Amino acid sequence: MSEQNTNHESPEQNVAHDNIEHSDSILEETMKEFDPQHNSGEEMTIENEIDLDTFKARIAELEGEVKEAKEGTARANAEAYDAQKRMEQEADKSKKFALQKFARELLEIVDNLERAIENADANDPVAEGVQLTHKALLAVLHKNGIEVVDPQGEKFNADLHEAVDIDAEAEADTVGTVLQKGYSLNGRLLRPAMVRVGQ
Repeated sequence: MSEQNTNHESPEQNVAHDNIEHSDSILEETMKEFDPQHNSGEEMTIENEIDLDTFKARIAELEGEVKEAKEGTARANAEAYDAQKRMEQEADKSKKFALQKFARELLEIVDNLERAIENADANDPVAEGVQLTHKALLAVLHKNGIEVVDPQGEKFNADLHEAVDIDAEAEADTVGTVLQKGYSLNGRLLRPAMVRVGQ
């Protein structure tokens, strides 16, 4: 009785065994389908070449897009940097020359003080006060970037000087007489010096 049970499997065991064999058969056929040795070498080569070419083309396309994006970002950064620099320069320029109009009006006061000093009597006690006022005003102008242009005896420079007459005693192209001093604001000409020049 025991030998019959050993040599004969139950129907359920037979079904399970058949299912296992069937699964193994399907797996084996599937492996063969994707095994290059069981397929046409020419067909696999063509398919691989097509896939490889497509893959390479896609890579090249993506690389181009990345390069274009990087270049666009670089251009945007450069434009933003340039715009920021321009704004800083404009702000700095506005700051430097904000006093330009006011400074020109002050120069008229300086001119009047200098004329008063030239025409004052040496013994006049008021003259000393005028001189002190003139000196203090020039110090304030200097502190704010305003410098005197006094070209007496220098070579004539059309960028800084305005020739209004000829000085017969001066050397050629040399400033002989300064009729009115010039001034610059932070290195930029505020008013040219009015001069007589030798011929």
